[in-house]
Amino acid sequence: MRRRSTNPCLLSVAGFATTAVVFYCTVSTIFSPPADVPSSHPVFISSSTSFPDHHDRDAPDATFYDDASVSYAFDRPLTDWDAKRREWLRLHPNFGGNGRERVVMVTGSQPGPCLNREGDHLLLRFFKNKVDYCRRHGIDVFYNTAFLHPAMRSQWAKLPAIRAAMLAHPEAEWVWWVDSDAVFTDMDFELPLHRYRDHNLVVHGWPHLVYYARSWVSLNSGVFLIRNCQWSLDFMKAWATMSPLSPDYHRWGQVLAAEFKDKPFNVSDDQSALVYLLLKHRDQWGDKVFIESDYDLEAYWVAIVDRLENMTAKYAEVERRVDGLLRRHAEVVSGSYGRMREEQLAREKGAVSGPNGWRRPFMTHFTGCQPCSGAHNKMYTWKSCWEGMQRALHFADDQVLREYGFSHADLLSGDVEPLPFGVTDGSS
Repeated sequence: MRRRSTNPCLLSVAGFATTAVVFYCTVSTIFSPPADVPSSHPVFISSSTSFPDHHDRDAPDATFYDDASVSYAFDRPLTDWDAKRREWLRLHPNFGGNGRERVVMVTGSQPGPCLNREGDHLLLRFFKNKVDYCRRHGIDVFYNTAFLHPAMRSQWAKLPAIRAAMLAHPEAEWVWWVDSDAVFTDMDFELPLHRYRDHNLVVHGWPHLVYYARSWVSLNSGVFLIRNCQWSLDFMKAWATMSPLSPDYHRWGQVLAAEFKDKPFNVSDDQSALVYLLLKHRDQWGDKVFIESDYDLEAYWVAIVDRLENMTAKYAEVERRVDGLLRRHAEVVSGSYGRMREEQLAREKGAVSGPNGWRRPFMTHFTGCQPCSGAHNKMYTWKSCWEGMQRALHFADDQVLREYGFSHADLLSGDVEPLPFGVTDGSS
């Protein structure tokens, strides 16, 4: 992948910060890159800080919020965003990030109740999982249940939500879209933001499948990072030319189906549109897009859920061998223990991502299961989806509950048991 050394969208905010603050979803950690990071699987450091209050008084000076021409609506143009955001940060130095890059997570679901009788329960648990991760890592989260543009529904609804979040959170350098059916299955892992300093979009995938195999599943648009900058606004506008906003929307469905021979339907969806945009306009956009394949920014659930018990056993074995990892501690200092564990895993044989390793996937994505509608892909049974979701959610929850003194009896059970002293995985 071609990369440039500078990024026109980067804002210099370190000089503005005096006190680091994050939002209602925070505890005490925020991203801080280590000096040396293995490229195959990065190790990340958490650092403690204090956060400003949501009730801090706004600056009296005029900002873009006072400009009636600035609209949150996705189909309204917004120009000179980098300068507008830079000025807001100058007037609000406490929100500058103290030299670190702030992240706001955006996720959500449809406005009405789920058709699947277990759907709303599952969405609540998926959201609880995201809140747990945000709380431990100092990330704000916006859960949207409204269609912010009447034409942009289903998978396209993410773009108006991201655009609105950029304006609502000028203090955030990154907006992190996470599909509602994606589960954090490694609560210690931190985003390697330093890897993306010269990029504006980070998506999980494989460059050779995008640019040579020309596959519509060469990347996954269900989880991605996009920088809060003018480039991103322009990119989303170009992306949306294949969306229901376009008068040629139905024609685009035919174009994408013809372009990607493995695409089984002729509707223009956001994922194949993204691949098409990168494939056909690589010179315009490609340099600023990081296609991440070194870790599981989102992992296919079928390849993960039957391996979770083995991962738990391997991690427990490591923790029994390493002094300090079995020590009970407050959740607020969990970042330092996560760092200790990551440093040890970097030395362990087989502690890698993928089918031949036993490292926890960062996120497990239940693509095709459709927990809300229940209209799952026919290549799966609902039983396999349901049990897979239970296993992944309980696996993740055990990483949280251990700091509250409990763990699940097993990954298919909602029952929990007290953890004996000196035990972290429920085993004796």
